[in-house]
Amino acid sequence: MTAPVARRAGRVLLVDAQRRVLLFRAGDPLLPARGTWWVTPGGGLDDGESFAQGAARELGEETGLVVDPVELGGVVLERESEFRWNGGHYLQTEEFFLLRVDSHVVDQTGLSSLEVACFVEHRWWDLDALAATADVVYPPNLAELLGRLGV
Repeated sequence: MTAPVARRAGRVLLVDAQRRVLLFRAGDPLLPARGTWWVTPGGGLDDGESFAQGAARELGEETGLVVDPVELGGVVLERESEFRWNGGHYLQTEEFFLLRVDSHVVDQTGLSSLEVACFVEHRWWDLDALAATADVVYPPNLAELLGRLGV
């Protein structure tokens, strides 16, 4: 068995004025039998990017919402996750940022071909529905985290 590839990712907890968080339902395009799970906007960093820069870039690509990385503020969650996806084995260090908006209509015209292949849908989740879902959500305990952050 090979060692996982180290990867860094910036992610955004995008919350609207109705106290809902935006999540994407995604799956592994090479292994659709694994099912799907819900994730926040964000993804792997490009060379030389800070976590905030990568999170802001990914947010723009995945949602059409363009923000300056300084608007993301401080890190609200750091975590490490080991997973297999799209034929690779990764050990990912993630930093999450909280961004509040009045509202936003998601525009996914900036998605890469890989993102198009793995994203199934997007949804604005209220905290009650998020806390009650049996679906897999990353990061785990997202509803509790958002509650602690005053969402």
